[in-house]
Amino acid sequence: MPGRNNQVIFRLTDEEREKLKRLAAKSGLTQAGYIRHLLKGVIPKDRPPPDYFSMMEELRRVGDSLNRIAEDIHSCGMFDPKEYEENVDIYREALRKITRAVIRPGENTFTKGG
Repeated sequence: MPGRNNQVIFRLTDEEREKLKRLAAKSGLTQAGYIRHLLKGVIPKDRPPPDYFSMMEELRRVGDSLNRIAEDIHSCGMFDPKEYEENVDIYREALRKITRAVIRPGENTFTKGG
């Protein structure tokens, strides 16, 4: 791996080793990847449930449908672009919040700033 030339060997108790294995597996990361996240001040979140991706795909389809409806309404001259944009922004923000809550790792307050 480019840039990763240093090997670190350290000892863990059986309990610590099992906990590291369990946490890494729950997050979908390797043990080394899990530790690298912690060093960056980030606590990896658990891997999302399998239905998360299908739910997000359904939300995307809803958004696409809303877009097509808006285009049809606009072609008839009964369209308020400002109201539409406000609602699209709300929809997109909801998608971002869901993704942040489920996928993105959280901040590790134990190593913050150091």
